[in-house]
Amino acid sequence: MPADLTQNRPGRAIALKLGAVFLFMVMAAIIKAVSEEVPPGQAVFFRSFFAIPVITLWLWQRGQLRYGLVPSNLMGHVWRGLFGTSAMGLTFAGLGLLPLPEVTAIGYATPIFAVIFAAIFLGERIRLIRLSAVGLGLIGVLIVIAPRLSVGADAMSAAATAGALMVLIASVLRALVQIHVRRLVQTDHTAAIVFYFSVTASCLALLTLPVGVIFDHPALVWVMPPAWVVWLLISAGLVGGVAQIMVTSSYRFGGASMLAPFDYASMIFAGLIGYVVFDELPTGPIVLGAALVTAGGILIIWRERQLGMDRSKSKPNQTPTGAP
Repeated sequence: MPADLTQNRPGRAIALKLGAVFLFMVMAAIIKAVSEEVPPGQAVFFRSFFAIPVITLWLWQRGQLRYGLVPSNLMGHVWRGLFGTSAMGLTFAGLGLLPLPEVTAIGYATPIFAVIFAAIFLGERIRLIRLSAVGLGLIGVLIVIAPRLSVGADAMSAAATAGALMVLIASVLRALVQIHVRRLVQTDHTAAIVFYFSVTASCLALLTLPVGVIFDHPALVWVMPPAWVVWLLISAGLVGGVAQIMVTSSYRFGGASMLAPFDYASMIFAGLIGYVVFDELPTGPIVLGAALVTAGGILIIWRERQLGMDRSKSKPNQTPTGAP
């Protein structure tokens, strides 16, 4: 196991997180496209199982396969897999009940919970500048989703309400995953974290197969999908595997509270994907909100660089963890 498990490199952490957010948005679009064809549990299995070859190849190429197969904290991986798989399943179910932008907007609760959990469980000090950056990002998100907050004759149905609750619970679980990963990187290599998550998620997803048979509910019963659906599900697994590698690596180079605001960039990517794939033009609120989110990100980058310079001057022999 390499001794230098974590480093304070905010630029690399942010780049990895942004790349992962984009790929996760691509994966979400794929899952939504097939949500009427397969149940969430089956989608979770494809996303997890077909990520394993990507992760294995990545580990072999980097000469880290032995680290991926030998975890130091086995129960930590089990809990990480349970939280992450539950969040994935709830999100996939919500994608079948709600529009993609709505799911994305509700998912913005994750950074809020992550900042709170980082202070509670990791003891990270959340200073004024980072709190201001998070607030700036939230303002941008509110501007984006404000047109969808009106209540009238087209109020959400019971199914849509259930979908919103599922996505909100998934946001809490994803925040716990972020904090748990930040702890895992203190003892385990990134290789083990990404490998065992895919394995655990695949096994947990398989449990929904007998559950669907027992309860015989259309939302649970696995089906034999057409070829185009199979290929899309496999693609979701491949894309998800790459994204999982990137997001896990990002927490090796930066703290959870520092990276949390960059989840807001998914709204920008959602606008781009909507324009390219679905011929949807970004609205004024989306453009304005994206600008505020970007401003908050730039503020965090500047602050982290300043803190990194201060730490390097005062404590040259201390291994930084990303938390100021």
